[in-house]
Amino acid sequence: MKVRAVLFDAGDTLFRVRGSVGEIYATVAARHGVAVAAPAIEQSFRAAFRRMPPLAFPDAPEAALPQREYAWWKELVATVFCDARVAEFDAFFADLFAHFARSDAWELFPDTEPALSTLRARGLRLGIVSNFDGRLTRICEGLGIAGYFDALVMSGRAGAAKPDPKVFKVALSRLGVDAAEVVHVGDSEKEDLAGARASGLHAILIDRGEASTSDRVHDLRELSERL
Repeated sequence: MKVRAVLFDAGDTLFRVRGSVGEIYATVAARHGVAVAAPAIEQSFRAAFRRMPPLAFPDAPEAALPQREYAWWKELVATVFCDARVAEFDAFFADLFAHFARSDAWELFPDTEPALSTLRARGLRLGIVSNFDGRLTRICEGLGIAGYFDALVMSGRAGAAKPDPKVFKVALSRLGVDAAEVVHVGDSEKEDLAGARASGLHAILIDRGEASTSDRVHDLRELSERL
């Protein structure tokens, strides 16, 4: 296949939370006088996240998108802490939301920058398609990888979330390439592997805990050989 561009998922593909969501939620809660157990909060977060609607607002005007994203996460966190008494929930949530906007809340996987550098050196166009919000731009800038990408497509700003083909079409349009010329790489079988293929793209799963197969790599540095 002739590949002109590579798209990447962001979280748990290029970078991950430094620590764990449960630990961070518990730490921030403690600053606001609330004691919770990190493992229980982690479990509650994962369950609540699965039940949330897509992080996308197709009918919202552009100016309203930051507020819609903020409200989406606030609803999620309120569900996670439904059994805890947070006296000043608005202040607590604002603190939590700001924490995850900082790049030091995240850490790059060791294979990320070498892989991106190699692919760019080959003249490939690169992009991100992520079910995330507008904080992604600041995070990528802080982690030093924003310059590798020709397009950052966030579901919160694009009006659609993976696996919806619409969000992939936004990325293709911004990169000026056809679906058959693009490989998408991510860690979710449903959102990334199946979603990209249903949109006409080639797809590769990144699974750092498993051996590589025809449609799976355990290290992003393998991508250059695959392409």
